[in-house]
Amino acid sequence: MGRPRWDDAEGGIMKAAVLNEIGGKFEIADVDIDQPRAGEVQVAVRASSLCHSDLSVSQNGYGYAMPAVLGHEVAGVVVAVGPGVTDVEPGDNVIGCLTGSCGQCEECIRGDIWMCTRSSTTARGADLPPRLSIGGRPVTQVAGLAAFAERILVHRSNVVRIDPAMPLDRAALLGCGVITGAGAAINTAAVRFGETVAVIGCGGVGLSALQGAAICGAERIIAVDVNPSKLELSRRFGATDVVDASEVDPVEAVVDLTNGTGVHHSFEVVGTPATARQALNMLRRGGIAYMIGMQQPGTELTVDPFADLVLKHRGIRGVYMGSTNFKRDVPAYVRLYLEGRFNLDDLVSQRIGLDAINDAYDDLQAGRVIRSVITSF
Repeated sequence: MGRPRWDDAEGGIMKAAVLNEIGGKFEIADVDIDQPRAGEVQVAVRASSLCHSDLSVSQNGYGYAMPAVLGHEVAGVVVAVGPGVTDVEPGDNVIGCLTGSCGQCEECIRGDIWMCTRSSTTARGADLPPRLSIGGRPVTQVAGLAAFAERILVHRSNVVRIDPAMPLDRAALLGCGVITGAGAAINTAAVRFGETVAVIGCGGVGLSALQGAAICGAERIIAVDVNPSKLELSRRFGATDVVDASEVDPVEAVVDLTNGTGVHHSFEVVGTPATARQALNMLRRGGIAYMIGMQQPGTELTVDPFADLVLKHRGIRGVYMGSTNFKRDVPAYVRLYLEGRFNLDDLVSQRIGLDAINDAYDDLQAGRVIRSVITSF
């Protein structure tokens, strides 16, 4: 069957990487995409970055129905808008983010849109056709974006307009990993000038956490990983010290580097019980460990509340999306990048076509890349 001509007002058929079963590979297929309805925006994807979180979803499901289209770090150009959309228009360059928001709950009114309690209202109701489908069967739009595709059809709250000078293959990174890592240091932890920080895991999120700590003025910023090449790269993102956890005990090394006291803030970005425990144990008195990595469903962390927390006045805190109001923060990161003050270039390891997505995820899982970005479809 030939591919029909695009009609931006009516939708059409697009190419997408479809996951048909948990634990399976992505399959390139034609997917029907509907026209934008009230409050919706259709975007021609120019760049879609491969985040480790999508790999975790493909392997564990997290409750999503199959078939599904994943992908949530995305940038592109608006091609059509539905009734009631006034904040973006066709021709605008935009970045997508998975934190769609209702704009009316207490959290949204406070500006904490990443914690919106009514984000389900941004999805389509049962009275409308699905945004994505194959042969009339609905296709799950994971995280409300489904960015491993030629186009996305999303609620207007999922996109923000950006400066057209921003390269879109770098812009896509700001949709999740970068704002999660940098935001964890800047927003969640609110690292103060002169404090000490350790980051366990130097992938895209971890490197961004290092950079966020540097922007805040942390005095000592310690990168922890088992991959020497990632540790070397971490110095470009603000690391003052590196610890190879395959060679030494990372807790002992971090404590030694901080004159026997431990760090004010530790960021766990790997997603294992062992690294979570390390993040807690390398804290100084009064320190806080921030849990960012996606743990396997059902994972438990054993903590002695009195000995681990109360006596040492320490804490553990979960971090979601770096406490980022992306409508406010993403344009600010764009400005910093364009001014040469925020490193995104070194995060892009390779640019690929959509049909190379499985090989690129093999590269990511093996630790050979930081980020692969789909730039051709």
